[in-house]
Parts: sequence; C-alpha cells; structure tokens
Amino acid sequence: MNEKVGKKNAKLARILLLVAISMFGFGYALVPIYDVLCEWKWIERDRPDDIKKVPESAYIVDTNREITVEFITTLNESTPMVFWAEKKQLKVHPGKYYTVNFYAENKTDNDMLARAIASFSPALTSSYFEKIECFCFSEQTFKARELKTLPMRFVINPKLPEQYKTITLSYTFFNNTEKSLKK
Repeated sequence: MNEKVGKKNAKLARILLLVAISMFGFGYALVPIYDVLCEWKWIERDRPDDIKKVPESAYIVDTNREITVEFITTLNESTPMVFWAEKKQLKVHPGKYYTVNFYAENKTDNDMLARAIASFSPALTSSYFEKIECFCFSEQTFKARELKTLPMRFVINPKLPEQYKTITLSYTFFNNTEKSLKK
C-alpha cells in the first residue's frame, strides 16, 4: 500500500510540476499575445489619430438626432502643463461640422514637446467620430510658459447607431521632451 501511495504522490508531483511549468510558459507568452491583440484592436477600432484624419465632406445633417459630446482633458503625471477644453460638453447633430478649442499651457521655464492621445467611450463610437483638424495629429512644441489655442474640428458620421446618445472624448497630454531628445 505504501508503494501505491508513493507512486500516486510521484505522479501528482509530476502533474503539478507540469502545471507550474505550463503556467509560467503561458505567463511568459502573454506579453507577445497581448501586443498582437492590442495592435489588432488599435488598427481595427482605436486607430491612431493620424490615420483617422479625414477630409471634410458633405453629409446630410440629421437634425432629428442630438448627441452629447463630452470633453475630458487630463495630463500624464509627468507633464507640467495646464490643459482644458473651452466647453465641457456640446450637443451636436450627426453630419454637421463643429470646432471646439482646447487650451494648453507650458508651466515650465523650458521648451517642451508634448503629444495628446485621444480615447473614446464607448470605444465603438471612435469609428464614427471623424476629426478633420486636431492638435492630436502631431506632437506639439510649447515654448517656455507658452499658452496655445488648439482647435479640433470634427463631425459625427450620421451612420452612428441610434443607441448612442453620448460620446465621451478624452485627451491626455504626454510630455515627450525626453523621448524626442533621444531620437
């Protein structure tokens, strides 16, 4: 009986060792899997802003629909700026073009390079939110203590599904001065 228990324990130990090695291998493989999935999601749904830049074209304005666009501005913790939108929210009609100004100020005595990254909620709405002009299309240069007006011109494609009544557009500014100097 002791021999049977010993064999069962040895078999259990091998199985547990295999499970531990498999878990480690899976954890190690998650990084490239995550990179592939994020790249796919970014291309399909949340493409970079410079890819999403579209020319201004004529849409039929849907005056029967009103969508609330909320604007949220944030700064990466290492970005010494002040950043805000002229409006916290705007009621818009799909197909009509709007321009909203954002303001950013460098609070340092040094020149700075910064980049704004947009994100949408719900994420699906990013495919229908078309930016014609946006400060997020390129890196911004700020002189010491400079305040800039940053316009963003957009339209919501009238094909946006009816269920979406509110779109939240959030911009986060990142200080890229150090990264740009290393290039």
